[in-house]
Order: sequence, then structure tokens, then C-alpha cells
Amino acid sequence: MRIAVGADHGGYPLNERVIEELRSAGHEVIDFGTHDGAIPDDYPDYAKLVGEAVQSGAAQIGVLVCGSGVGAAVAANKLRGVRAALCGDTYSAHQSREHDDCNVLCLGARVVGVELALEILRSFVGAKFTGEERHRRRLGKVAAMER
Repeated sequence: MRIAVGADHGGYPLNERVIEELRSAGHEVIDFGTHDGAIPDDYPDYAKLVGEAVQSGAAQIGVLVCGSGVGAAVAANKLRGVRAALCGDTYSAHQSREHDDCNVLCLGARVVGVELALEILRSFVGAKFTGEERHRRRLGKVAAMER
């Protein structure tokens, strides 16, 4: 799977571990950085890059990492067709894909430990939208709100 990944300075170095995990699992990673956690930068810039990669189809899904994950989720969800989920547990990670067809995972590097973050990542990436009628109906209502 092709996965777009981005993080601000608050998401570094967890972002490096995320990239390593995805590549070791055989995924193609589109890496938008950051590669230097010592330089302050802005999470909306990375949310825009990752979100646009998902919107355009250059990536099937995206992963964003910032300090809390909240800012990245807020910013990514401003892009039409992007459904970003801030997840701090594996249940929410797979449920967000299976029921809500989320296409961007947001992680808080200062909130979850590395091992839990990698488990959340694996749950999100491994899950697929079920396509059940009730979920499609609900997503239709979300899409109408977006318009």
C-alpha cells in the first residue's frame, strides 16, 4: 500500500519509527518529513501535504504525527474527502477504518508511547472499510455536511 506520512517537530522522532515500521511491512512510503525535530515548524503544513496526497490518490492512506495529534487531525479534516482520526488505542484505530472509512491516522507523539503507537498504526493500516449499508448511510450524511 502507498502511505503518505508527515510530522512536525513535535512528532519527530516517532515519525521516523512509523516510517521504519511501514517500510519493514512492505508498504511504499511517501515521506513529507520533518527530518529535524530541532527546527520548529507548523503541523498544518504537513497535514496539507499528506491530505492532498490522499485526495489525489497518490497515497491510499496517510499518517500524521504531531505532539498531541489534535492539531494534525483538525487541520487534515479541513480538506474535502479527508477523514482523519486521532487514535490513542487499537480499537479506535481499526474501528475508524472499518466503520468510518477514515483515510488518515493521527498520532500524538507526546501522548502515546512508541510501542503503543506502532500497534495503533498496525491496527489502522490492517483494517478495511466494511461497506455495510449503515456505515455508507452515515458517511453519506457526513459528505452532505462537507458540501
